Amino acid sequence: MSDSTEVRLVPCEPGQLTNDELRTLFLFEKLTDDQLTWISEHGCTMHMPAGGVVIREGDPADQFLVLLSGTIELTRRVGQDEVRTNRTEQRGVYMGATNAYLRDDGVPRNYMMSTRALDDSDFFVLSADDFGWMMREWFPMAIHLLEGLTIGMRNTQAAVSERQRLTALGALSAGLMHELNNPAAAASRATAALRQRVAGMRHKLAMLAAGKVDPERLVALVELQEDVIERAAKAKPLTAMETADREDELGDWMDERNVTGGWDLAPVFAQGGLDIECLTLIEERVGTQALLDQAIHWIGYALETEQLMTDIEDATGRVSSLVSAAKQYSQMDRAAHQWIDIHSGLDSTLVMLTHKIGDGVKVVKDYDRTLPQVPAHPAELNQVWTNLIDNAVQAMSGAGTLTIKTYREDDHVVVSIGDTGPGVPEDLKKRVFEPFFTTKPVGEGTGLGLDISYRIVVNGHGGDIKLDSKPGDTRFLVRLPLTEPSSA
Repeated sequence: MSDSTEVRLVPCEPGQLTNDELRTLFLFEKLTDDQLTWISEHGCTMHMPAGGVVIREGDPADQFLVLLSGTIELTRRVGQDEVRTNRTEQRGVYMGATNAYLRDDGVPRNYMMSTRALDDSDFFVLSADDFGWMMREWFPMAIHLLEGLTIGMRNTQAAVSERQRLTALGALSAGLMHELNNPAAAASRATAALRQRVAGMRHKLAMLAAGKVDPERLVALVELQEDVIERAAKAKPLTAMETADREDELGDWMDERNVTGGWDLAPVFAQGGLDIECLTLIEERVGTQALLDQAIHWIGYALETEQLMTDIEDATGRVSSLVSAAKQYSQMDRAAHQWIDIHSGLDSTLVMLTHKIGDGVKVVKDYDRTLPQVPAHPAELNQVWTNLIDNAVQAMSGAGTLTIKTYREDDHVVVSIGDTGPGVPEDLKKRVFEPFFTTKPVGEGTGLGLDISYRIVVNGHGGDIKLDSKPGDTRFLVRLPLTEPSSA
């Protein structure tokens, strides 16, 4: 709502409502005559023509208002949109500085939403100071209860929110350690096996050299080893059935030529993609049956060392990727606010949650890689992605399809995180962003994940987050502006 549409009139002089008139308002109907007289003397009435803005969201909350007549509309800004939260013509409804009775704790008190008069409306007005004094002096016990409730809820929310962050961090750390342990253990096993194979290669080479092999034939055998390794590197991957058939063929060939341990060597040659033609080439190069056994074993060791080194390279590469993803996720050594590619945070979050997602959930990424960068606090957005993806996985009970889609919608980037779970009932959709509200069983959720996500997206980035849900298709839609948010 723009300033051009705002109509503000100076309230009239005090004393415009009598005690009997004040008593017709449900807020004041039980007060004494002396109390009503005080209110009348300290209050005033205000007329607002149709279309006028009575109070504006974000302005200092300095007035407490009661509707006397007319129709009003309450709105709240979500991103670039004004969302209507209520429309009423009920006489006596109140708005404005409703928390003025709380003791001053240094937190600025502003209007939480805007109020506009839809037709000519009249209000009874008290200043925030007068309303606060009246409540504290006349109803001390009630104020103590209300303060305890309000401040207690605020402190509880802060404590539980902090605890939730620590719990989430612990879960992510445990998952990351699990993911790191797998490739680290694989690299350790491969290194131990590699040491044995290299020792075996040295032994077989010594045996070949001691067998009075012609130098030219030994050089040819070394060259053959290089040819075999190169052929193995270029070999087409085999299916499980093709590998089994190849092992049988190679085993039979070695058995016919009395190669010791042929059935143990066959899987090594099959995994390397080698066939009968390659073994025949080795036999021709060796030239004598006596050296064939040692040559086959020597080349087998060479193949195993290559395969083990590949395993080590893959494992250490996996460790490096996980560390890189963790660094990207935590935004270590990066500015708190920056222009980012939204996909990098989504990918790093998926890596961090790999252990929690599990094998039963299929992840589908439908990214629009042409999207421009957005101004954001990436570490905070990663917390949003974590909450939404974690909720989606839990909703599917570990089995289903997780779909993450990005696209552009006008001047916003939209991130859709969907799952194939049972969905959210219609009567609960409007409550999912409320603090402490959760559909999870007791002990499995704090009810703050979506509240935190909402505040990060809406308050921190000037965006919007919505829920579309039906059985088998639940999607959280996060809209982020392409322009610099005012809070940045």
